[in-house]
Amino acid sequence: MADTLRLAIAQLPVTGDPRRNGAAVREAMREAAGQGARLLQLPEGLLSGYALNPVQDWAEVDWDVVRDELDSITRLAGELRLWVVLGSAHPLTPPRWPHNSLYVVSDEGAVVTRYDKRFVSHTEATRFYTAGSDPVTFEVDGFRFGCVICVEINFPELFIEYAGLGVDCVLLSAYPVDAIFAVKARAYAALHCSWVTLSTPSDTASFIASSAFAPNGDVLGEVAGSEGLLVVDLDRTAPELQVALTKARPWRAAVSADPTYRSGAPDDARSVDRTCR
Repeated sequence: MADTLRLAIAQLPVTGDPRRNGAAVREAMREAAGQGARLLQLPEGLLSGYALNPVQDWAEVDWDVVRDELDSITRLAGELRLWVVLGSAHPLTPPRWPHNSLYVVSDEGAVVTRYDKRFVSHTEATRFYTAGSDPVTFEVDGFRFGCVICVEINFPELFIEYAGLGVDCVLLSAYPVDAIFAVKARAYAALHCSWVTLSTPSDTASFIASSAFAPNGDVLGEVAGSEGLLVVDLDRTAPELQVALTKARPWRAAVSADPTYRSGAPDDARSVDRTCR
């Protein structure tokens, strides 16, 4: 199991043209691989275009083009030996609306799994997307990753669930509506002693940047400007992370079931009586 993993987080424009979006993804892949990254994370809805901005109706989307671009991306991933987590709508059998998804593409050039957004917004549920149902984890070089999408940041149970599944890093891809997304992501990193990375589009760069947060809550970095990549190292040996990774994380995982931390005086009158002095 490796002690470090280099991860690239993209901030790119989301357009209504899957060809243009696919070309931007491949350019980012080459840049990430050139900087030694093992995994590239991309924003929500990037390949197909995201609902409302810019896609107003799924009839606008040429799904054959989306599939063709995804095939090109998977082939390049194999050539570059790079893992890719790519936001896109995933079409279902008509008349069902698509899932809002993250394709997980391995460094062997194959889609190995897909995360489908489970908690969708009201607009998404009533006009655009079919909700997913399951958590998804995958491993790269001994690091375990989990995925969440955008508004799911408001549901702590998803992050608690991933902590229980032993996830080292939660990949949050989003099309955010406010800067508080970054504050919430940083808080989850500190609460669960895991890395949390946030990939957002350049369209929202005026108020939030793609960024990465360490298991102790530190900010590892953010994309400067409206478009680009943030490359960070997830390092289990970093001295500043040892308390979070080797003390706090295992303690928090065990404390709820450890009798050491249960009440030691259940029959003591001075414990039971909450009015005594």
